[in-house]
Amino acid sequence: MEQLDHYVTEYGKVGRGRSDGQGAWLGRTREEAMDLFLSRGFPTTRDEDWRFTSVAPIAEASFVLGADASLGTRTGSALDSGDVAALRLPGPTRAEIVFVNGRYVSALSTLGSLPPGTRVESLASSLSAHAGELEPYLARLASVERSAFTALNTAFLADGVCVWIPAHTIVEDPIHVVFVATGDSDGRQTMSHPRVLAVLGHDSQATMVETYAGPAGGRYLANAVTELALGENAVLDHYRLQYESRNGFHIGTMHVRAQRSAKFTSHSINFGGLLVRNDVVAVLDGEGVECTLNGLYIGDAQRLIDNHTTIDHAKPHCGSRELYKGVLADRARGVFNGKIIVRPDAQKTDAKQTNRALLLSEDAQINTKPQLEIFANDVKCTHGAAVGQLDDEAVFYLRSRGLDDSVARRLLIRAFAADVLTEMLLEPVRTGTEAVLQRQLSRALRAA
Repeated sequence: MEQLDHYVTEYGKVGRGRSDGQGAWLGRTREEAMDLFLSRGFPTTRDEDWRFTSVAPIAEASFVLGADASLGTRTGSALDSGDVAALRLPGPTRAEIVFVNGRYVSALSTLGSLPPGTRVESLASSLSAHAGELEPYLARLASVERSAFTALNTAFLADGVCVWIPAHTIVEDPIHVVFVATGDSDGRQTMSHPRVLAVLGHDSQATMVETYAGPAGGRYLANAVTELALGENAVLDHYRLQYESRNGFHIGTMHVRAQRSAKFTSHSINFGGLLVRNDVVAVLDGEGVECTLNGLYIGDAQRLIDNHTTIDHAKPHCGSRELYKGVLADRARGVFNGKIIVRPDAQKTDAKQTNRALLLSEDAQINTKPQLEIFANDVKCTHGAAVGQLDDEAVFYLRSRGLDDSVARRLLIRAFAADVLTEMLLEPVRTGTEAVLQRQLSRALRAA
């Protein structure tokens, strides 16, 4: 318990700055989440869901809350528009909202004209004005019972982004949410707990991009939770771009609940972080829902990237497709655990899961575990996992055509990642991801 005492101290600090107008239900939720976290502590490798991923480096650190940019402290004076320029999306955006250490910074954000009734705003502002509307969703989709990190995020819930799209509304340009960590504060490692809530009414449509980044070499914890609620026939194309510091810790949790005939597509890109864990839980809670989960990650040095996904087919006539690919070099490790649940009433389910990893060195390692839990008899479910290395004959063939070894290998790896990249319909994100991929591959191939 002594190891968690400083979280109690930091919890007291954030509590003093909260508004009384955010609703008694949220105060109770925070307290319950904090009590749960303190009683359970961090997961260990004795927990089945964490047996390949030790969070000891996080548990043993004494993280403090990052400086509040809105107060003009170290963060506010050290960060300006130039620092986030590289993270901005080229081309039109409907809104680009920036958070530093989990706090909204209006000076770095741009909000365009939104359709009537649509809101893209800081979660703190939304709670002050619309707490009653948010109560059925906020901290309801992402249960604190499932994860100590979700409980910790909920306990420190103070700000984040709220996207509210009413029924029959199409937001044509993407909504971009940027979370930047500043790293050390007065020589201490910082933590932030970004929160994202998006509620799409029936027959609505939007594209969302979440970007996470931090200073090169910075050591910090970004513990993010995203909750997405899709009404009937809603369509959401969601991108999650993780470019954290190579010494940073990133824990990302996303919970999705989709109603009848909704369509949800997720693109998870992980190119940063020393220790990364992503949990995705999608509940298909209406007939005819379509869910697609795509992921791409690359690791080198001694980095660890862990992806855990769950697609819960709760109703009949739903379809899901999942494709995750990873490239690991040097002594990097990867983990993939993909679970498909088919409930007893979910007849006519059509689910397919594929996980592939490319190892560029003898010391790179991947642990992969597909899981199918099927409680219905009229379904079509498949899964496949493959781990391998670059084909020496293919490399030789390309070199015989005049390409040097590095270019030949980058070309083959690009082809390996192509079917994930081509699913990214948002062209600025796709081209930006490809550019970062090429830079990462240059470094990874040198390490290999």
